[in-house]
Amino acid sequence: MDIQRIAAFSEGETGGNPAGVLIADALPSPAEMQRIAAEIGFSETAFAAPQGDGWRVRYFSPRIEVPFCGHATIALGAALALKFGDGTFPLTLNDAGISVQAAKAGGTVSAALQSPPTRSRPAPPELAAEILALFGYGRDDLDPAIPPALIHGGADHFVLALKSRRHLAAMAYDFEATRAVMLREGWATILLAFAETPRLFHTRNPFASGGVYEDPATGAATAAFAGYLRDLGWPHEGSIEIVQGEDMGMRSRLHADIPPQPGSAIRVSGTARIMQD
Repeated sequence: MDIQRIAAFSEGETGGNPAGVLIADALPSPAEMQRIAAEIGFSETAFAAPQGDGWRVRYFSPRIEVPFCGHATIALGAALALKFGDGTFPLTLNDAGISVQAAKAGGTVSAALQSPPTRSRPAPPELAAEILALFGYGRDDLDPAIPPALIHGGADHFVLALKSRRHLAAMAYDFEATRAVMLREGWATILLAFAETPRLFHTRNPFASGGVYEDPATGAATAAFAGYLRDLGWPHEGSIEIVQGEDMGMRSRLHADIPPQPGSAIRVSGTARIMQD
C-alpha cells in the first residue's frame, strides 16, 4: 500500500501535524485500517476511496476511529491535488459530507476544508471542575470572556480558555486519567486556548482519547472553536488565526474563516508539506 506522509498546517517548509494518507480503489476493512494507523503512529491517518463523484473517507488514530479530523483532511486534499491536479474534492465521512479544496504552490500545497456544522453549549460546572483538576488549573486561571464549553465541528471537544500564555505553555496532565474521561464523554480532543488578540489565538490540543499526548495542529478543534466564538458573539471580524504546536517545537498555523450564520460550516485553511521517508 502506498501510504503518504504529509504534515498539514505547516509553517512553510517546517512544522505542521503529520498525517498518513492512503488513497485506494476500495477501503480496507476497519480492522486493517486500525492496524495501519497504529503502525504509522501519527495522530491520524486518512483512508479514501472513490465514491460517486467524490471520495469516501474514514479516519483512524493509533487506538480508535474518529468521525472527522481536520489536519488529515488537509493532508488528504494535498495528496488528491498532487495525484489528480488542483481542485475541490467532495468527501463523504461517517456522519457528514464536506469538501476540501487544494492547489499546488511551489514545494507545498495550499488546502482548505469546509467543516461539518458547528454547535456549542456551556460546560456543566462539575465537569469543568473535573477537567481543571486533571490539568492542575484553578478557576482563576481561566479567561472569563471564553467560558469552558462543549464544542462540536464534526467531532466533540472540550475547551478551556486560559488568561495567561505562561499557563498554556506549562500544560501537563495525567494521560490515562484524562483518556478515561475523554472516552467516557466521547471527546476527540481537549482544546486549551489563549487569546493574544481577539483574532490571534495560541492553542494546545491533548488527544489522549486517540492515544496521543498532544496534537501540533488540530483542524477539527479549530473549526469547533471558531464556531463557539461565533456563538459567543466574539469580535472575530470574520476570521481568526491559530498558532499551535509551538510548545512542542512543531509550530503550525491555521486560519479559520467564520461566516455569520449560526451553526454554518467553518472554512479552515493552511499549507501542507510532503514529508521525506
